[in-house]
Amino acid sequence: MTGETSKQPKYRRIADDLRAKIDAGDFRPGDRLPGENPLAAEYGVAGMTARQALNALKKEGLVESRKGAGFYVRSFRPIRRRGIARLSRGHWGSGASIYSADDGRDLTSEATILGQVTAPPAIASVLGLEGADSAFGRSRRFIVENRPILLSTSYLPYDLVAGTRITEADSGPGGIYARLADLGRAPVHFREEIRVRAPSTEDAEGLNLSADTPVINIVRTAYDESGRAVEVNQMVLDSLAYILEYEFDG
Repeated sequence: MTGETSKQPKYRRIADDLRAKIDAGDFRPGDRLPGENPLAAEYGVAGMTARQALNALKKEGLVESRKGAGFYVRSFRPIRRRGIARLSRGHWGSGASIYSADDGRDLTSEATILGQVTAPPAIASVLGLEGADSAFGRSRRFIVENRPILLSTSYLPYDLVAGTRITEADSGPGGIYARLADLGRAPVHFREEIRVRAPSTEDAEGLNLSADTPVINIVRTAYDESGRAVEVNQMVLDSLAYILEYEFDG
């Protein structure tokens, strides 16, 4: 044992051993890990230390706990969010959903039409809106394999989208970007701001997360050819369900 390793907390050494076994395939997706009592006996530690090790792997997203049944290797395959390909006009302009550029699994969504709303001040400023109820809002919760993965709320200028299919739960092939293109205001430039934070109570409830599971907060602004912002989308992602991928030409 190296000096560096010996300084590690006991629970961390146990977690490292279990992670190595998961990586080697000794424990496969869906397999139950040894409980805290067997681990405590194997490593000569207290049960609380063994539980710390299991919870450390849970925070990393490698395992999940099931009430009264122990800890299992997580079987959900993370979604690879292809940040550039998904926003290509060649993709959504063909009638495809943005999500289909990320993953081939079935996606279901629960849409909530917020209607004519007052956008948060920062968003209203980006969209160039003034006054109350000058925005149109729509929210959705996305679910894959019965697991909530993403909460999304879009704000658009109300005067631009009133009376269009954008105000309906199903905005049609290609989504709201295709409908903006129908209006002659197709998005041609996007900006995303990304940060990781603790979930709010609303986030945790909507994504079925524990309070100590981080979320990824993404705010995307879509601009038309004239440089005007036509949509601001606030997204909250389950950090354990996503890999963010960006591919660039140098």
